[in-house]
Amino acid sequence: MATVETKSFYQFGTSSLAVPLSLHAINRRRLCKRLTNNTAVPKGAIILLQGGEQHQRYCTDVDVVFRQESFFHWAFGVLETGCFGAVEVDSTCAILFFPKPPPGYPKWVGMKNGLEHLRKRYEVEEVYYINQIVDVLDKKNPSVLLTLKGINTDSRHICKEAIFENMNKFHVDNTILHPEISECRVFKTTQELDVIRYANKISSKAHKEVMKHVRPGMTTYQGESLFQHYCFYHGGCRHLAYNCLMASGVDCACPSHTVEVDSKVIQDGDMCLFDMGCEYYCYASDITCSFPANGKFTDDQRKIYEICLRANRGVMAAIKPGVSWADMHRLADRIQLKGLRDIGLLEGDVNEMMKLHLGAVFMPYGLGHLMGVDVHDVGGYPKGTERINEPGLRSLRTIRVLEEGMVLTIEPGIHFIRGLVEEALENSDTACFFNREVLDRFWRVGGVHIEDDIVVTSDGVELLTDVPRTVDEIEALMAQES
Repeated sequence: MATVETKSFYQFGTSSLAVPLSLHAINRRRLCKRLTNNTAVPKGAIILLQGGEQHQRYCTDVDVVFRQESFFHWAFGVLETGCFGAVEVDSTCAILFFPKPPPGYPKWVGMKNGLEHLRKRYEVEEVYYINQIVDVLDKKNPSVLLTLKGINTDSRHICKEAIFENMNKFHVDNTILHPEISECRVFKTTQELDVIRYANKISSKAHKEVMKHVRPGMTTYQGESLFQHYCFYHGGCRHLAYNCLMASGVDCACPSHTVEVDSKVIQDGDMCLFDMGCEYYCYASDITCSFPANGKFTDDQRKIYEICLRANRGVMAAIKPGVSWADMHRLADRIQLKGLRDIGLLEGDVNEMMKLHLGAVFMPYGLGHLMGVDVHDVGGYPKGTERINEPGLRSLRTIRVLEEGMVLTIEPGIHFIRGLVEEALENSDTACFFNREVLDRFWRVGGVHIEDDIVVTSDGVELLTDVPRTVDEIEALMAQES
């Protein structure tokens, strides 16, 4: 009687999301399909990826908590360090190579499961030790090894290319794989969306906890600690998707990581800006909440917040397949400039303001970005696309035309950054739009930033983030008993 293998899942704690390892088999099949349709890929090609390495803190033997390299995770979901993975393009057969434990290893870490356990755990066809990699590949006689080398258009860093001893025995091509696998990562599968939804669910609940507990007299890092504790303790999210950005008062104009900002005491009357997101199983969330430290918006805080929220929701309502992301940035600028004119801070024709890129004075960064296994995901500028060299727009992390299955952030903001505003006031072309008396009232607001995560659907968007957004919703939450 044939035995049926139990399907594998990743789960960090019994109360967190169980993720089927078949997620990665689906990803591998998608990649192989793209490669078989690429005329530059011959029959008998094999994909070769190298996983992440364990690192120590500077020159010590203290380990940094390991997080898998993103491309390797996308393809295999392997939790161990120092591995290689291969995929036969024609058959989609997956092969993993693990470090061979040194002599005496069980004495320190106990008996570990062998290769057959790892094969079943990761649902791949073959598993070997790394010292067998040359012999295994030699027997398979690949026409070419497709390795990963390319520039991340967001970070400008070059991704890690697989390399092993005696690799020169094989024909290697490092130009084909990167654009193909990056394009696969842009479009999320149903299973990937389930993980991203879960990361958003946990981050959203953690943001609510922060809003319910933050009060004047606390420090910004205490708000961060509340967020991290909730994500790890309740959600099984050991890693954050990025370093938290926390600011209060005038520092909301330009949140940054400094000891002074991170340990600042929050004052009564301050706005707080908390940009924080966890990741689960390497899939990210990215949420920013702006709220009053004492639980009640002042009139001026309310005005700026509601303008920013209109931009956020206006963009969300306009998104559908076929829409240009650069046009969405322009739409956010237009809504915010009109709102600032309506409250008397700006004067004049909004069309003229748009021509002079006045929106970039208040929102110098891009409207949002692709998100997935990395918080700033790959694929933002595929071959043939170029950045728009205009204020604000040049900072966009993608200018793609949106398609179903893309996950992005929508994050407009209004920031009173002295350097940028004063530069606009010194320029005769832009100074005429400002009412300086009204402007002076808003310096203490600092800034407002509202960031949500969405997935593009066939006819619009699915909002993944679930936090209070209206002024009334935020004040009601913050009034609850802690």
